[in-house]
Amino acid sequence: MDSGDRQGEEFRTDLRPLATSAAGSGNASARRILSAAELAPLTELSHLRSLAAVAQTVGVIALAIAFGVWVWPSPWVVVSIVVIGVQQHALFILAHEAAHYRLLRGRAANDAIGRAIGMVGAISMCTYRVIHRLHHNNLYTDEDPDTAIHGGYPRGTAYLWKKLAQDIVGWNAWKTFAYFFGAPAINDQTQRAARPLDDTSPQLRRSARIDRWFVVAFQLLAPLACFALGGWRGLAQYAAFWLVPMLTILQPILRLRAICEHGATTDFSSPLTAARSNRTGGSAANVLGRALLFPHHVNYHLEHHLYPAVPHYRLPRLHRLLAEKGALDGAEVRDLGATFELIFAPRARRMAQHEPA
Repeated sequence: MDSGDRQGEEFRTDLRPLATSAAGSGNASARRILSAAELAPLTELSHLRSLAAVAQTVGVIALAIAFGVWVWPSPWVVVSIVVIGVQQHALFILAHEAAHYRLLRGRAANDAIGRAIGMVGAISMCTYRVIHRLHHNNLYTDEDPDTAIHGGYPRGTAYLWKKLAQDIVGWNAWKTFAYFFGAPAINDQTQRAARPLDDTSPQLRRSARIDRWFVVAFQLLAPLACFALGGWRGLAQYAAFWLVPMLTILQPILRLRAICEHGATTDFSSPLTAARSNRTGGSAANVLGRALLFPHHVNYHLEHHLYPAVPHYRLPRLHRLLAEKGALDGAEVRDLGATFELIFAPRARRMAQHEPA
C-alpha cells in the first residue's frame, strides 16, 4: 500500500539505511535504486495471473483428493496427504498475497478470495494481515511478532530437527493457529507476548474479529457437511485428506520456510541482509526447495521486504532488475544448501561470529 493509506493499515517499504560496515555496504540503497517509472509496472496487478495461481493450486489439491478417494483405503493415500499438505502451504502463500492487497485490484474481491482461501486452512486472513504488517514494519525489532519463529538461529542442529519432528506429528499445530488468530508466540529475547490487534486501525481490528468467527464456523461445518454427504466414510476421508495434512505436513513447511527467509542473518540494519532470497534453480536441491518450500515465487523474500507492493509473479523481474543494478551484491541471496548450512549449524558457530578478533 502507498503512503496515502490509513494509519495502522500500511505495509511500508523497508526504509532502514544500509549499515556502513555490513555485507552489501557500498551499494546504493535498494529503496532508491529503482525510479518511480521502473517500479510502477512492477506493482501492476493482473487478475488473470492471480486467478491462474489460485486455479493451479486448487486444481492440484482436487486431483490429489480424487486420487486418494480412488485408492481408498490403501497406503497410497499417503501420497495424497503429502501433496495436499504442500499445496495447503501454497494456498497460504496466496492468502499472504491477499493480505498485502496484491491478489486482485478490487479491495472487496481481493479480500473475499483471500478470506475464503484462509478459511479453508483455518487461517484468519484479516487477522494475519494485521500481524504481518507488524512483521514488515518492525523486522527484527522488539515489535516483530515473527522473531519468536525465526530469531536466534542457528540454535544448534538438534534444536531445529526437534522442532521439525514435533511439527510433523502435529505437536505444535496449536501454536500455528494461535498465531493466525492473533496470539503469536512469546519472543524469547524480550519475553513479550505480541498483541497485534492492539496496534492497528479500528477497521482492520473489526474485520479481523469478524473474520475469525467465519473461520471457526467453517471449521465446524465442514466435517458435518462431509458426514452428511458421505457418512462415516466421508468424515474419515475429510480427516485424512484435509485435517491430517494441515496438522502435520503443513507445519514443518511453514516453520522451515520462515527460518530459511530470516534465520541466521546477522545484519538487521539492512533491508538487504535482514531477509534472504533462496534460489530455486541451478541445482536439484534448489528445484526441490521450490516444489516443497517456495511456491508462487515466495523464495524472493528479500525483494518482497524491499517492495511489498510487488505481486508475486513480478518478483523474478524485480530480482533481475536489482541484480542488474548491483543492488544485490553481497546481499542475502543463497542456494538452499547454503541456507541449510547456516540454519542447521551448531550454536557455537553463531557465538563465534560475534566474538572479538
